[in-house]
Amino acid sequence: MNFQAIEEYITQFPIYQYAFIKTEDIEFNDKVRAICKKECPRYGKSWSCPPAVGTVEQCKSVCRDYTHALLFSSVAEVPDYSDMAALLKTKREHEEITAEIEAYLKKEAWMCYTLSTDSCSICEKCTYPKKSCVHPELMHPCIESHGILLTKNIEENDMDYYMGDKMVLWFSLIFIKEA
Repeated sequence: MNFQAIEEYITQFPIYQYAFIKTEDIEFNDKVRAICKKECPRYGKSWSCPPAVGTVEQCKSVCRDYTHALLFSSVAEVPDYSDMAALLKTKREHEEITAEIEAYLKKEAWMCYTLSTDSCSICEKCTYPKKSCVHPELMHPCIESHGILLTKNIEENDMDYYMGDKMVLWFSLIFIKEA
């Protein structure tokens, strides 16, 4: 697969690092999902989170239907890494970049499945579980919701995972295959 056109396109964005990885090299682990359940206040309250996204095995099956994934990160400066509200405000730009790249890929006849930084926050209040998702075409589940552990992929591609307590790295993972 030739990813040159994708690389040329994404250079217009403030992407910090990126890599194309084979989906077979992505690790899925039920322990990641257990962390979601114990630590995330959105668990069971969003279409972009478990259990709405399916089991880890179902998520793995969906992701492995694609041949490759574009893993990329962006960086945001934060005054205090422990201030979750301030930290989450910085994700908007990353989510906009993710949506623009996804739209480009679809326009260029790639089939995509996009995972991003955090549970979806398009709507002020998610309709889960009472009504269907209002924006399924825009919603990007978070990477962890699928039980994906990116540590190995980040290390193998010489990407950074931590840049100190004044910087936050946001990651997206766009699964792709030729249409």
